[in-house]
Amino acid sequence: MDFEYTDDQDSLREAARALLTKAYGDYGKRRAVTQADPGYSTETWSRLAELGGLGLPFSEEDGGAGAGWIEAAVVAQELGRVVAPEPYVVSVGLAGRLVADAGTAEQRAEVLGAIASGERLVAVAHDEPGRRWSPTAGDTKATQDGEGWTIEGVKEPVVQGGVADLFVVSAVLPEGGTGLFLVEGDASGVERESFPAADGGRVARVTFTAATAVPLGSAGENRTATIATALDTARILAANEAVGIMEVALRMTTEYLKSRKQFGVTLNTFQALTFRAADMYVSLELATSITQWATMVLEDGDAAAISAAARRVALQVSRAGRHIGQEAIQLHGGIGMTAEYAVGAYTTRLTTLDHLFGDGTYALGALADGVGGYDAVDPLS
Repeated sequence: MDFEYTDDQDSLREAARALLTKAYGDYGKRRAVTQADPGYSTETWSRLAELGGLGLPFSEEDGGAGAGWIEAAVVAQELGRVVAPEPYVVSVGLAGRLVADAGTAEQRAEVLGAIASGERLVAVAHDEPGRRWSPTAGDTKATQDGEGWTIEGVKEPVVQGGVADLFVVSAVLPEGGTGLFLVEGDASGVERESFPAADGGRVARVTFTAATAVPLGSAGENRTATIATALDTARILAANEAVGIMEVALRMTTEYLKSRKQFGVTLNTFQALTFRAADMYVSLELATSITQWATMVLEDGDAAAISAAARRVALQVSRAGRHIGQEAIQLHGGIGMTAEYAVGAYTTRLTTLDHLFGDGTYALGALADGVGGYDAVDPLS
């Protein structure tokens, strides 16, 4: 595998970094954006669209840029570096993947084209109260009446569900299995209650009461496998965002240790603190390497391989994020706990990403479930 970016990918990274540094290079701008609804900058979102960043993984026939998931991962890392609140992983990675894999040609062109242009924000209404990280729906039901369909149920949390123009909704089908549907945000029977999340973004509780829905792709088809692959795609993109966050959190911490003085000397003079920073670097390198590998697996497109890679990267990045985030705050001392200093926001976003699609414990359990599928190894032979 070649872990080096191509010239085009490097150019994309530089363009995305320039755009996002201008938007959020000053941490105060990020704080101001997250303190007001919708919790992200629609202007920055539009500029990402103009850059082509929102349509990178989609084909040109569907209105995308015809690039790939590696390019999308490049943008996700740059969003992480400035802890940008834009819902890139959820809208492009999760909703986009569901529509790309399940939608008809007309639906792909309409919805993916709108995502790529920034014209419409598409949210995924999948998690339900008391139920998360599963590829199946729980209590949300889909009902067919003649040629039409309606959705009944509650979805929570729905990232940016309060302002989404369109929902991709999962629901239990009359014949069993989980189907996917498109529901307009302003449709009759859709109620949404938006509230701030811990990382400054917005999530919503969305209630569907006989809401008119359009099947995504073939009506009545069980889409459990499609949802599972989309969640794995989102896990790998989220890992890339987390790597960007961890890189900056480590850099901020080492710069602080080099500049903050105690007893007349800088903190990096104390060997114990330097060792802790070195351990953070090791965690970052392990997370970066497995994330690069998982992103290449994602690009290759084999669903079983993507699933295995997503579990591995989720576990490693979960552990690294927890380690680096907590150490960054502790090594900064009291200022690490203040809202005015950025390192706390970086740690909070790492925690949010960890819980968004399945934390380290969930990933470890999923890997453990598959241990029986491997050949036995005799350590003495």
